[in-house]
Amino acid sequence: MFSTVLVANRGEIAVRVIRTLRELGIRSVAVFSDADADARHVREADTAVRIGPAAAAESYLSVERLLDAARRTGAEAVHPGYGFLAENAAFAQACTDAGLAFIGPPASAINLMGDKIRAKETVKAAGVPVVPGSSGSGLTDAELVSASMEIGMPVLLKPSAGGGGKGMRLVRDEAVLAEEIAAARREARSSFGDDTLLVERWVDRPRHIEIQVLADAHGNVVHLGERECSLQRRHQKVIEEAPSVLLDEKIRAAMGAAAVDAARSCGYVGAGTVEFIVPGGDPSSYYFMEMNTRLQVEHPVTELITGLDLVEQQIRVAAGARLGFDQSAVTLTGHAIEARVCAEDPARGFLPSGGTVLALSEPSGGAVRTDSGLTAGVPVGSTYDPMLSKVIVHGPDRPTALRMLRAALADTVILGVQTNAGFLRRLLAHPDVVSGDLDTGLVERDLSGLLPDGVPPEVYAAAALLSLPHPAPSRNWGSAPDPGPQTPDGLNRWVDPFDAPDGWRLGGTPAWTVHHFRLPGQDPVTIETRLSGAGSASPAIEARGPGQSPGAPARARVLTRTPDTVTIELDGVTHRFSHATSPEGTWLGRDADSWHVQAYDPVAANLGGGGRSGADTLAAPMPGTVTVVKVAVGDKVAAGQSLLVVEAMKMEHVISAPHAGTVTELDVTPGSTVAMDQVLAVVTADEEPEDAA
Repeated sequence: MFSTVLVANRGEIAVRVIRTLRELGIRSVAVFSDADADARHVREADTAVRIGPAAAAESYLSVERLLDAARRTGAEAVHPGYGFLAENAAFAQACTDAGLAFIGPPASAINLMGDKIRAKETVKAAGVPVVPGSSGSGLTDAELVSASMEIGMPVLLKPSAGGGGKGMRLVRDEAVLAEEIAAARREARSSFGDDTLLVERWVDRPRHIEIQVLADAHGNVVHLGERECSLQRRHQKVIEEAPSVLLDEKIRAAMGAAAVDAARSCGYVGAGTVEFIVPGGDPSSYYFMEMNTRLQVEHPVTELITGLDLVEQQIRVAAGARLGFDQSAVTLTGHAIEARVCAEDPARGFLPSGGTVLALSEPSGGAVRTDSGLTAGVPVGSTYDPMLSKVIVHGPDRPTALRMLRAALADTVILGVQTNAGFLRRLLAHPDVVSGDLDTGLVERDLSGLLPDGVPPEVYAAAALLSLPHPAPSRNWGSAPDPGPQTPDGLNRWVDPFDAPDGWRLGGTPAWTVHHFRLPGQDPVTIETRLSGAGSASPAIEARGPGQSPGAPARARVLTRTPDTVTIELDGVTHRFSHATSPEGTWLGRDADSWHVQAYDPVAANLGGGGRSGADTLAAPMPGTVTVVKVAVGDKVAAGQSLLVVEAMKMEHVISAPHAGTVTELDVTPGSTVAMDQVLAVVTADEEPEDAA
């Protein structure tokens, strides 16, 4: 067994690998970029080495710097995690050449299975069924178009290198095929350094089922059952479970045997995953898609139903040990489900988000497990993958596991960064998910029903109450000021009620205090409050705002308040929120949803907007980097024409002209770093002739 292992990764997978290393008594070495100096994986490792600036190409993707870190710390082996260099054959070979054990398959297997074209040809020769598609490597754009026409629309464009849905494009209209090929090449080149593409027939309403395999260097190969990964957005998984309700024992055994054959065909060693596309109406007709030559993000669900630690198995195999069991010893117990919590906004097309983690509470213990790389106070930027954590549960059956995961997500608090946690909770309650009638298009097809219907009025009421001055707990609203020290509560200072504006006026009803709020992606709202009672430490207010007519104000008050939580009563109904503050406003969270309520100044907005707002202005939909600028000031553009490309967290977003016109302002160049809602360009609309119809 090794004494020291370097973990060549970051985030939750680095933390997860470090946990097993600690359990095995192995010294762990973390690596970090400047952006991750305070990250959780750095704090939890036995030692850590800075390997470069934030850019992944100069840190986590630098083979030279990783090997130097291993040399400096006396590491004997390297665990690559997933992403970055985990499926890079050159890195695996470089580790071997440096005398380090690579905790993964040999470079030859990575090289073969990393080329999806050669991989399909290899497993097909071994008798594994494959998806119909193009053949041959290095196809030109014209050859890809020709192959697509021969296969028939719709088709799926896929990078030959890499995985994780990066660079994949589903194309249903041949008119946009050339543009989609160009976009897929750009994203593949950015993610994997290789823009080679292949094209496959798209199977409508498919299910994505994968088989976990384990192999040692002594010729032993077993499979550990399947995982259902059909719930996806943008071809990337969001919910995974094991086992799949689609398969019976006969099909499970057949797919498992096919996965073992695929692993043997490339001389595989270690933990790997063979992915299949399965027509939902005919699970016996399954097709090989690809093999992931690394640990999968969703490996915990397999661990929970088999009782095996896959990271431990990887380490033992890399150290030369034989598998300690055969296929007959593998049993599947209960049901496990995992939800990927990502820094993204489902209401804005799952665009990446960012910010600083202001409040954090993650469930764990018993049948609930959270694999996380988060720490309160640490920023989440746009440089790396958006996945923050994974919440996993294990129950005796699927209905129980679904209920447990929904409850665990409700207990997950992440404030300061917009996440998809609330969306995941609603997805788990979708009737088709509950019944097990899944397919890879379900999320996009039913997305509108999975998003919240506006902002609940109690959110605005809570924000208004929290913005009001409030007395310290030792005081009554009508008491004399306490000369003792004032205590911060994490949101506002305790203030003397006699010094605070409360709308009081001589001989009349208190005046209304006006609050202007705005949530990202929402229209500004106005809330009016006035004091309606005294004599307690938490006086009631009347509020007028969204959902309330001017003649029927709601009655609200704070019931309890701590630095982390607040409970309010609104018209006789109580609502409990977690809360945190930032310079930009107040964050409120409840049942996995969160709201960033910001103060809004309508006068400043009107005075400062000028020509930089409205239909002519193009703003950044997410924090990121401008990678492509296709126009210049003065250029004439058509409606819908692609003007710029913004990339964040390995995702591209095309900025198009809102209408025909002229580019009158361009504020960015390739390489510019932009914040969410930052103005990128202005396209002034063409004036219509006066006699236009």
